[in-house]
Amino acid sequence: MLDRLRERNGQTLGELCEPVRMARQSAAQHLGVLETANLVTTVRRGREKLHYLNPVPIRTIQERWIERFEESRLSALDAIRQRAEEGDVAGTPSYVYVTYIESSPERVWEALIDPEMTGAYWGHSNVSDWKAGSTWEHRRVDGSEIADVIGTVLEATPPRRLKMTFDAPGDTPPNGPSTVTFEIEPFHQIVRLTVTHENLPDENARDAVSTGWPAVCANLKSLLETGHVLPQAPWEMHAAERAAHMKD
Repeated sequence: MLDRLRERNGQTLGELCEPVRMARQSAAQHLGVLETANLVTTVRRGREKLHYLNPVPIRTIQERWIERFEESRLSALDAIRQRAEEGDVAGTPSYVYVTYIESSPERVWEALIDPEMTGAYWGHSNVSDWKAGSTWEHRRVDGSEIADVIGTVLEATPPRRLKMTFDAPGDTPPNGPSTVTFEIEPFHQIVRLTVTHENLPDENARDAVSTGWPAVCANLKSLLETGHVLPQAPWEMHAAERAAHMKD
């Protein structure tokens, strides 16, 4: 099932059952185990429940147990594998990340759209009137007001759902803009925040966002639960680790 989701993310239970001729009940049990292990996450689209591969724990195993010992050799083999499989991968990459925050939906919504709050935990201020059809900008907080990401608000349903295009300024990518959807689901005193980044241009972009979104969400979670962001920006830790790997 993980291989099936790697080939095409965002499949329903029926779509996952069909090629392996597995009963829906058996497939649901397997998916339940994978969800408990945090290897698969789900997103609801109307009546459908879509399943997505969560690469974060897999990447953690790779970084902790493999890269430090055989990084150069495995990187070369992986490059060969990617070239061989390029013609077999259909569609464009997507990424889903889920986190749980002790907060209210209204507070999480505010944290996603408020320029001051986004500047505190994201290092960029999100600026817009947050109405469907309006533009939005992801501006630096160094005083230059340069926007490193721009887009259009596609849907804004406070405090539950926000969807927007998400790309660097310039020409529109060949396959169209990527989109980011934030879904906020309350449960007693906590909320589940699901970030879905779709229509990414390539696997390199997916690798980048698979590092970026967990870091941003970790800083957001810290701000809402403790009143302050993490002592160091979490994406700086990843950059330092990559720099150290390059020296080895």
